[in-house]
Amino acid sequence: MMSRAIFFALLILWVILTGFARPAGAQDTGLPESGIRYPGGFDLNTVGEIQGRAFGFVFPESGPVRFQVAFLKETYIVLTSPAAFWHDLKGELKEGGEVRVLGSKTLGADGRLYLIAQEVRIPERDIIVNFRTEKGSPLWLQSGVRSGKSPGSSGSFPRGGSGIGKGVGGAGKGRR
Repeated sequence: MMSRAIFFALLILWVILTGFARPAGAQDTGLPESGIRYPGGFDLNTVGEIQGRAFGFVFPESGPVRFQVAFLKETYIVLTSPAAFWHDLKGELKEGGEVRVLGSKTLGADGRLYLIAQEVRIPERDIIVNFRTEKGSPLWLQSGVRSGKSPGSSGSFPRGGSGIGKGVGGAGKGRR
């Protein structure tokens, strides 16, 4: 009897310590080849901005929509959101289209550079697509958030009341 109680207490402690006790839908799916935690893994200490042409779009059934951006002499793989959230935000971006991406930079276990997107600016359409809050929390996991509605926040890009904002003025001011 007592050993069963100890077993369950240890099991609960293990669940808490290993992070398995998360809200439904919040588990990191991971990108096995990269070792990147997703949607976790966003680190405010590594937030930066890249700019270039987007190419190589991937819309998987699970995990993040991703694409590549050549920036300076490096190529980043940009991780955005689940495909359904991307489509809800009408994040249409053409192959070869110019983008500015603000997000958390990281080096994957596969030796490739990744950027976990917080927001993507599409200058051709004069819009900003928001994927995360100022603190880096995924918008698609927040309660009460539908189709990218963002709780009022300020940041480097101007924002409206939804996941898509109208671009006006200098992107990237005040944060690097």
